[in-house]
Amino acid sequence: MELTGIFKLLKEKFGYESFRPLQEDVVACILSSRDAVVLMPTGGGKSLCYQLPALSFTGLTVVISPLISLMKDQVDDLRSNGVTASYINSSLKEKEIAAIQKLALLGKLKILYIAPERLALPEFKDFLHALNVSLFAIDEAHCISEWGHDFRPDYRKLRALRGEFPKVPIIALTATATPRVRQDIVNQLGLTDPGIFVSSFDRPNLRYLVEPKTGYQERLIELLSKYRGEPVIIYCFSRVDCERMAERLRAHNFEASAYHAGMTAQERTQVQEAFIRDEVPIVCATIAFGMGINKPDVRLVAHLDLPKSVEGYYQETGRAGRDGLPAECVLFFSRGDMRKQLRFIDEMEDESARRRANLQLQQIVSYGEHILCRRKFLLKYFGEERTAEQCENCDNCSSPKESFDATELVQKIISAIMRTGERFGTWHIIKVLRGEDDEKIKARGHDSLSVFGIARDREAQALKHYIQQLLHRGLLAVVGDEYPVLQLTEEGKAFIKERKAISLAFYRHTAPGGRQKSGEPVNYDKELFENLRALRRRIALTHGIPPYLVFGNRTLQQMAREFPKTREDLSKIFGVGAEKLSQYGDAFLHMIKKHVDSDNI
Repeated sequence: MELTGIFKLLKEKFGYESFRPLQEDVVACILSSRDAVVLMPTGGGKSLCYQLPALSFTGLTVVISPLISLMKDQVDDLRSNGVTASYINSSLKEKEIAAIQKLALLGKLKILYIAPERLALPEFKDFLHALNVSLFAIDEAHCISEWGHDFRPDYRKLRALRGEFPKVPIIALTATATPRVRQDIVNQLGLTDPGIFVSSFDRPNLRYLVEPKTGYQERLIELLSKYRGEPVIIYCFSRVDCERMAERLRAHNFEASAYHAGMTAQERTQVQEAFIRDEVPIVCATIAFGMGINKPDVRLVAHLDLPKSVEGYYQETGRAGRDGLPAECVLFFSRGDMRKQLRFIDEMEDESARRRANLQLQQIVSYGEHILCRRKFLLKYFGEERTAEQCENCDNCSSPKESFDATELVQKIISAIMRTGERFGTWHIIKVLRGEDDEKIKARGHDSLSVFGIARDREAQALKHYIQQLLHRGLLAVVGDEYPVLQLTEEGKAFIKERKAISLAFYRHTAPGGRQKSGEPVNYDKELFENLRALRRRIALTHGIPPYLVFGNRTLQQMAREFPKTREDLSKIFGVGAEKLSQYGDAFLHMIKKHVDSDNI
């Protein structure tokens, strides 16, 4: 099928007039039967990259996903758009699985979702070989790499697909993968000259905030009051923390539920379904919650404890604002939370895994202590350079830190690193600079260096703060995993040689924090929007589906701004495809007409 036909399907089945960035290029690649690796942030539209080609292929598209909840959500979404889709996983009985396989064999399915462990069953492989498979789509593809933050051994077996189905293209998709993980995905899957599509990791609608852990409960209540009635995810470290926080919030008249591995599968499913259907707006959960939940309207994601890694944090915060509307991501930060994570890391038997976990922990701590643009930090972590120094949508950019001329101080710090041979870590350098009475410093003769004690007027934490800034600015680098040491970069050497001037942000005793700016006003009729939301809830309840599967918030806001009068008008609204127009169009047009006729505008 040519792209003109694809554009028609895009509007008819999904209600979209145009592609998001890179989607069209990926679709074109898949239609030409090439392998592809796709990296797009959560909410960037990865699913459409294989769902749309699937509708134009004559055969079946098989989607491999580790997330049972995601399978159900995406199949429900596809069916609501008139696409024949189903899934096979451990939640189904054998009789149900047999019925679905029969539909696939008869050619009555376009998309079939399966769990990766299915491919280890010989009878299931026989079933796949009996089908006309046009495409394999591997979701959460970072799970195949040991360097990813969520490695799963079952994913290693997916390499067999290339040998058993050599002519079927494979598309691997993920939202979180460093350059190293991307290459590992290609190698592990045996992809042949794949198209590599890396979308920007930037989520401009998300506001990143880091606030001090001290007194966090009062600030959390303040945030929840701002988003009262809106979907919120609060991540806690342990099962006990989840239960206690949900209980505290209920005592403050917030509807909140806990979610953790200590609950039965049925209890977890009930909480998840209640959250998806807007029956419970707040979930206090361990990081297991949210994986694969296709809920687009989460307005706040708060972390009450330190995440394990930057990748994990990015993925968890990515569950906010998937509809493209403004949302906040708040990390309540305390360096002391490292101890909780370190206990788990120390128990790891595999030494290489322990080193990776330690490095990942140091990186997320660096994010919490970062004093420059947090968005730029996150993008750089995933190999994306941001030219603008400020994003104006994180706490550091909206509340810039007061700076001073630090040229002389930086020269002292770099000199101390050079004089000690670039073979020591941060705290050793700080002790040298402060002239501390330390046996290790004496044993190495560093107390006789000219740099010994040249910054004794500075607090140790302040010097650490300034060294971190030099790391972020690229003048210094940390080298080594088990015994990390400070070394000069080429830029740092040029700084000393050319005697450049530099300013640094002042050290403050309090941890970084911030408050959300009011933001730009949204131009739509608020009363009509709430009426449309209420109608959406009633329709969803009648059909037994989550409200967002009827229409998303962005669609309702556009209705409340443009007041469509006819079906043709409504069909031009974002997210209104032919199937949904047929099912729900008249009800929404009636509500809009009723609102207009009552002279409310």
